Amino acid sequence: QVQLVESGGGSVQAGDSLRLSCQGSGRSFSVDVMGWFRQAPGKEREFVAAISWSGVSTNVVDSLKGRFAISRDNAKNTIYLQMNNLRPEDTAVYFCAADKDSTIWTMKRENPDFWGQGTQVTVSS
Repeated sequence: QVQLVESGGGSVQAGDSLRLSCQGSGRSFSVDVMGWFRQAPGKEREFVAAISWSGVSTNVVDSLKGRFAISRDNAKNTIYLQMNNLRPEDTAVYFCAADKDSTIWTMKRENPDFWGQGTQVTVSS
């Protein structure tokens, strides 16, 4: 069974940091573009970041640049989202996604083939 499983979410205070992980299983995701999305209560899902299969190229949404960074370790079939200086408006369920046919620029407007189940991040002021 092919799966993406997120971990690392939790409840933190504003200004804290968290690192989310997303590990794939069932097959290698080393040739996929992978990314992170989030969905806050009552809002639509939004794109956060994407990373190329090699990890060399990344795309982080402009509003999060400087605070969020995406990385990957293909040997571990895992991607990460480092989130620094968290704010209450970052509260959301964070999902990872993977797609062989996306690019880091098109993933934000596509529906990737694979999704994780999500991990909750709650930031209090």
